[in-house]
Amino acid sequence: MARSRNSPTASPPPTLGEGCLARYDPQALGEEDGTEFPGAEQLWRQLNPPDASSAPAEGVPPGRRIPARPPADKSNT
Repeated sequence: MARSRNSPTASPPPTLGEGCLARYDPQALGEEDGTEFPGAEQLWRQLNPPDASSAPAEGVPPGRRIPARPPADKSNT
């Protein structure tokens, strides 16, 4: 099979650091490397509609936290 002349390729931008400290070099990033996604919030709400389990607790003073319930298959003993 003949190889196409217009075979697209992609490569990540240069990085700084090694291992866990590796990160993209900010000096090498340009407009084409951005992550601008203006519809992200709308898409998130569409894919993750609010439900009763994510609603804030009622009757709790502001700034007060309530502990999460343990999973049904776990016990405290």
